[in-house]
Amino acid sequence: MSEGDWRASAPLENLRRRAELVDRVRRFFAERGVLEVETPVLGASAATDLHLASLSTTLSGAPPRTLWLQTSPELHMKRLLAAGSGPIWQLSKAFRDGEAGRRHNPEFTMLEWYRPGWDHHRLMDEVEELLRATLPQLADVPAAEKLTYREAFQRHAGVDPFAADATALCRRAAELGVAVGSTAASDRGSAHTPRAADGEATIVDWPREEWLHLLLATVVEPRLGRGRVSFVHDFPAAEAALARVRDDDPPVAERFEAFVDGVELANGYHELADSPEQARRFAADLAARRERGLPAVPADERLLAALSHGFPDCAGVALGFDRLAMLALGAASIDEVIAFPIDRA
Repeated sequence: MSEGDWRASAPLENLRRRAELVDRVRRFFAERGVLEVETPVLGASAATDLHLASLSTTLSGAPPRTLWLQTSPELHMKRLLAAGSGPIWQLSKAFRDGEAGRRHNPEFTMLEWYRPGWDHHRLMDEVEELLRATLPQLADVPAAEKLTYREAFQRHAGVDPFAADATALCRRAAELGVAVGSTAASDRGSAHTPRAADGEATIVDWPREEWLHLLLATVVEPRLGRGRVSFVHDFPAAEAALARVRDDDPPVAERFEAFVDGVELANGYHELADSPEQARRFAADLAARRERGLPAVPADERLLAALSHGFPDCAGVALGFDRLAMLALGAASIDEVIAFPIDRA
């Protein structure tokens, strides 16, 4: 430990402004009649998503129990929705192993909310309203642009993400001067930082999904949200996570991401309400984790029971509050907007 490590990394003025930002968010939802809730940060289940690494702890007892720090409040909030809560929101601590960098800290703050009776398009409009209410730089900018995933790639990377195979994506990345393992890819998070095992000669063997992640992070995303909010929606079905899949040609996930100044801020879904389909996705995730040598984790059986009980047609979104604070305060690093990042915790 070096001298001065006891101090907060963020200036006190930034922490005051962060508190004011929390107040604005709370007023935003209070004015709209959305209920603020609190759900556990420790749970019996963990995220099965291949791109998320959960942290665990042991609860003493007879026998001891393994509990998991939640990567998002999503699954607990969905159980409240199934119980008839109506529209809900919360500002929650979340935890993800292996995610550290200019825009990441293993412990971070998530703003998440759900709107029964809405689809993802209507929720995109409310996300824009929240961003305009919290980010001064958006006060007088034009209305948000909404691009499909295909349109975003065609416009900014010059490639059709649904038609190009891995070789074509590799070639296009080379034409665009994309560096393997680049900082931009790392800033998106550990899930989207593919690396070659034996040098660049092997990179053509990456799965096409990894090339899409790399091009999205290094080429497409930096061009989004310039002078206005940008939304990208209708992701490939393989990227559905917990979103519904629409039977287009090709099928697409009813999912969106929001961007301001090239920064991904939010990830939203028209939520999957089908318990058997959710169970199938959990099982597929766990099988893929075994295949890749990733740690086994328990899926959320209580969520499946809640979906079976009855889940409203709704849309939900998770927004990185620390990133929102960075944009509101003009900060270059997450360390400037949180008191004690992991190396000072």
